[in-house]
Amino acid sequence: MAKQEATKTTNMKKLSVIVCVYNEEPNIRPLVERIGEALENIDYELIYVDDGSTDNTVKELLNLENPHLILVEFKKNYGQSSALAAGIKEASGEYLVLLDGDLQNDPSDIPGMLKLAEEEGWDLVAGMRANRKDGMFLRKIPSYIANAMIRRTTNVRIKDYGCTLKLFKSELAKNLGLYGELHRFIPVLASLEGASITQVEVKHHPRQFGKSKYGIGRTFKVAADLLLMLFFKKYMQRPMHLFGTWGIMILFAGVLINTYLLILKLLGNDIWGKPLLLLGVLLVVAGFQLITIGILAEMLMRTYYESQDKTPYRINRVIRNNKG
Repeated sequence: MAKQEATKTTNMKKLSVIVCVYNEEPNIRPLVERIGEALENIDYELIYVDDGSTDNTVKELLNLENPHLILVEFKKNYGQSSALAAGIKEASGEYLVLLDGDLQNDPSDIPGMLKLAEEEGWDLVAGMRANRKDGMFLRKIPSYIANAMIRRTTNVRIKDYGCTLKLFKSELAKNLGLYGELHRFIPVLASLEGASITQVEVKHHPRQFGKSKYGIGRTFKVAADLLLMLFFKKYMQRPMHLFGTWGIMILFAGVLINTYLLILKLLGNDIWGKPLLLLGVLLVVAGFQLITIGILAEMLMRTYYESQDKTPYRINRVIRNNKG
């Protein structure tokens, strides 16, 4: 066992660069060359995750003779979060870098981000695109709206959530739990793990080949995922405080309405068919349902932690004053 651990440590790279691509054939070779030039003095591995491309992306990667290259090929398109998760799982570097495959991110920013993380001890260094080279209405405005929504609701003050270029410590990256389309919320997920986060300006270039896979429609997906992130950040460990509180308030309102209607009925008034009666019954039922959901969520939360020996906290370090 000790021998296996020693071998693993020996094989660990300083840096794992993860690039997720979908139909980026013309961008493969120039990006690999730029990464090689930028990281020539760093011990790195380059992990390309092909997310079910239908062009010659995989063929172009296989034609490269690059000792740093590792290819992870999906059977079909699963989405960027799944591709990132696969790349992170495959990575063996001390630090991991996420990089777009469309040549808009610049690999020359990576050494500076790595130096910052090492010298100042940051868990996550997030890129912030300076002089962004994208269309105003289909890219910049939706991105501005999404960034503002995320900052306001999560209180994680990252200016550019949409910039893929990010550098992590390996331990943090492998505990993020990426699924669905949560790649947009990597800084929020990192914050939930207690990570120290900083951001730096990085270069951004206009797309030269191919076309963007994103549009204004993703703003609505961000809004939907944001609700999940808000729950994770505020109520993950105490879901009953969310569902139970609202359930009790709604149940109390329903009981008040029904009590009022009962008094009216006892005084000889006809209450049947009144909208207020329907509202009272609906509120009572909804209140009981929310309380029940809260109890079930509490049970699931406890199962989540206890079945995997997880803890709802992260310890930075333990210092003991051992005089013996």
